[in-house]
Amino acid sequence: MQRTPSSKINLLVIDDDDINIFIISKIVEKTGYDVEIVAKHNGQLAIDYIKELTANNEALPHLVLIDINMPILNGWEFIEAFEALKLDIDNDMYMLSSSVYENDIEKAKSYKSVKGFISKPLSIDRLKELLAAIN
Repeated sequence: MQRTPSSKINLLVIDDDDINIFIISKIVEKTGYDVEIVAKHNGQLAIDYIKELTANNEALPHLVLIDINMPILNGWEFIEAFEALKLDIDNDMYMLSSSVYENDIEKAKSYKSVKGFISKPLSIDRLKELLAAIN
């Protein structure tokens, strides 16, 4: 089933930069989609959040945007910890980074949970594509 702008989408943003989180929230407002945003400032907080949702049988995020460089648990470490949870869920995870290193782009492709790599800043059109693709 294709989501419409009236279907609620849960978005998890994992980024330690409050300005990036603010920008993403403003971009979300302009998409026309009904999106609930939860932001976590590092990968460990995000893993704890996902474990809490799972323990409470609550809906997991449909879309996850992950920064690479963060304290405590960076984006790559988050992906490894997430995959180790072995959850049977279908969500869309994207690395969202200002990194322009080809090895980061290639590394993102090596994880089964990661659907792609997006260079910052996130555009309205790209976010609309991501939201429209969520089933």
